[in-house]
Amino acid sequence: MTIGPSTPVHRRLRAGIVGGGRGSFIGSIHRIAAEMDGRARVVAGAMSSVPEVARESAEAWFLERSYASFEAMARSEGGRDDGIDFVILAIPNCLHYPVAKAFLSAGIHVMCDKPLAVTLAQAEELARDVESGSLLFGVTYTYVGYPAVREARTLVQAGTLGELRRVNVEYFQDWLMEPIERTGNKQAAWRTDPAQAGPSCCVGDIGTHAENLLSFITGRSIRSLSADLSTFVPGRQLDDDANILLRLDGGAKGTLMCSQIACGEANRLSIRLYGSKAGLEWHQQEPNTLLVKPAGEPWQYRQTGQRYMSEAARAVTRTPAGHPEGYLEAFANIYRGFTEDVVRVTCGLEPVHDYPGVEDGVRGLQFVERVLASAGAGGTWVELP
Repeated sequence: MTIGPSTPVHRRLRAGIVGGGRGSFIGSIHRIAAEMDGRARVVAGAMSSVPEVARESAEAWFLERSYASFEAMARSEGGRDDGIDFVILAIPNCLHYPVAKAFLSAGIHVMCDKPLAVTLAQAEELARDVESGSLLFGVTYTYVGYPAVREARTLVQAGTLGELRRVNVEYFQDWLMEPIERTGNKQAAWRTDPAQAGPSCCVGDIGTHAENLLSFITGRSIRSLSADLSTFVPGRQLDDDANILLRLDGGAKGTLMCSQIACGEANRLSIRLYGSKAGLEWHQQEPNTLLVKPAGEPWQYRQTGQRYMSEAARAVTRTPAGHPEGYLEAFANIYRGFTEDVVRVTCGLEPVHDYPGVEDGVRGLQFVERVLASAGAGGTWVELP
């Protein structure tokens, strides 16, 4: 956004991070994304519950301030004249709720990794806290930051597909096809532990991304579902594979499949929509291409950066046509929308909320809860709120 000379923000926003210390993949991704546009800089952190790791991680990032606990960080940063404007939560699911509560109570905006919380009750409480105050809350459902995904949403909104009839979304990985949680892999260990991940592994970890992508592009919510969950790795406590039938608002039907034991698949998130006039499909591993299939006409391959793309797609495109951009840029687009809103509210303006928020996080937990309920009842159809 353009900040005029009379506005009170004449500096980079100050960000803090909880988690993301040594050995974390997602912590560095958050930092790069938050800082990519020059709007913010990570200056403080409580990067590990292990004091030595927290200190060394903060030193490696050249942070100005390091804390031994998130509680101490929230108290201190909330009382400083040069305190952080927002905090990044790059921690296991079980910590999202207490850490978010602490920073909201300290008057600090929050950007949280997904899922929003472990339980729906926690998510709904966070939503009430946000709705009753003036603080911003973002959730990093990264994939809606891609320009081609914004183009797909624009085409659906414009009626290009006609009456939406069918949606198929799938998210396949293979990194949990062996019991690596028992071999010292920390990322696998907490994701497969109910005490840290919550009641679901596969659906909570990647199925929520698929649900968010579907809802973002179509503008429709899931009305009811029938779920079949599996745990293929012996001894694993949580699901590692799911097949879910869907009924959407407006009458469309579809499927959502997610798996972390799909041999040979790295990060295959794909979506296909079929309407009465056209279809479209998008694949995250080829993110700069959107395939549009008009009835009775040649297929169209729409490419990020081209002049024919919609204003919504061009607004989040960072490189000229033919120059690939991907996951980091999509992640940064989520942060760009969020930090622009932080500036807006700091200037006394209304936020735009062009990024996933607390309401998306609540819907994700509603989805997980209903999937578990359906699967536990043998695939019975269950309604969503």
